[in-house]
Amino acid sequence: MNLRTLHKIGYGMYVVSAKAGEKFNGQIANSVFQVCAEPPVIAVCINKENLTNEFIRNGKAFTVSILTEDTPMEFIGKFGFRSGRELDKFKDVRYKSGITGAPIVLDNSIGYIEAKLIESTEMGTHTVFFGQVVEAEIIADRPPMTYAYYHQVKGGRSPKKAPTYIKEES
Repeated sequence: MNLRTLHKIGYGMYVVSAKAGEKFNGQIANSVFQVCAEPPVIAVCINKENLTNEFIRNGKAFTVSILTEDTPMEFIGKFGFRSGRELDKFKDVRYKSGITGAPIVLDNSIGYIEAKLIESTEMGTHTVFFGQVVEAEIIADRPPMTYAYYHQVKGGRSPKKAPTYIKEES
């Protein structure tokens, strides 16, 4: 079985963020999709060990900032390969609080979606969170970064906690 076939599924690159108490956290995610149109519902897939998972559960809301193709790797690394337990990911990042109080990343974003948590499902190492869309806005008319672009053009890799991670063979 060739698990790399799963990389042929279309994915994007997003910052999924949430608020718990007075603290913010966010992370890079590639598994975000619209579930239904009426009412508008989206889903995000977050590793159970990630701090963002805990924040979504506690804050009952999340935001998705859609990244542009020219997002610097340094920015992706800050949100994708570092833990919010070790640093404030929102330091020196332009953001605003949404109507749910969850942070919306504006830097390197072409648009955002804000959702109130309505349900979640545990699936192996990850939780799929379903949220009813309460706000959405286009910030810039530029191309979104796809996961294929991230890998092929930017030379990015999948962290071990990503749902699309495939262990490299020796």
